[in-house]
Amino acid sequence: MTQALKRTSLLDGLSARLEVVPFPVTWLGGFCRRLFIVFPAVTALLALSACLQDMHDQPRFKPLAKSDFYADLRSERPPVEDTVARGQLHDDTYFYTGKIGSNPGDYMPFQVTEKDLARGRERYNIYCAPCHSRVGDGNGMIVQRGFKQPPSYHIERLRKAPLGYFFDVVSNGFGSMPDYASQIPAQDRWRIVAYIRALQLSQNATQADVAAGEKVPSEAPHFKEPGSGASLPVVETKQVERPETAGHER
Repeated sequence: MTQALKRTSLLDGLSARLEVVPFPVTWLGGFCRRLFIVFPAVTALLALSACLQDMHDQPRFKPLAKSDFYADLRSERPPVEDTVARGQLHDDTYFYTGKIGSNPGDYMPFQVTEKDLARGRERYNIYCAPCHSRVGDGNGMIVQRGFKQPPSYHIERLRKAPLGYFFDVVSNGFGSMPDYASQIPAQDRWRIVAYIRALQLSQNATQADVAAGEKVPSEAPHFKEPGSGASLPVVETKQVERPETAGHER
């Protein structure tokens, strides 16, 4: 009994020494409000991340992998019969082959303008001149460095070759020459063909083929600036005097 009283007195003394700290009710309310806002956002973020992961790992066929879904076990399926890719209809056979039946044709599939010839010259200088040279004699820079020399465009056989023949060679290649169908659109291939014919005419022209006052061969151009590897030369143009003003001072 005496020990129990001592224990009670000791506890009472400790309680008296302890300060009673009130619970922060305002802090608890702010925490609850924050938790109420953050918890739905965290839940939504976790849900979205789960969806992205599912889309990333969605069921699919790996290229050329085996598939039990089809009878032939191939996951790669052939195109549906008569399928035509966008821009690949090619309903104008001559425009895309240069041939009438199995023989090359000898006409342009569209009216050639000066703009077409300029475009043909540009494409020719990019794709053809490295081997065929800019005048078409087959002595391009790559040939000078050891590549097999192509025939000159100015030999009798190629001067008489139909236009469709050149288009077919550009499209499908010939001998050591690769095909350029994947690099040059059909429209530009025809423009190159037209420019090749212009080259042939320029190197075999007579006085009857040029305008009055022009010379055959034409005079070499004079340059204001020779140009460099990064710029083209600037040609000096002559000012042609009109007959009514020629010889008169102003």
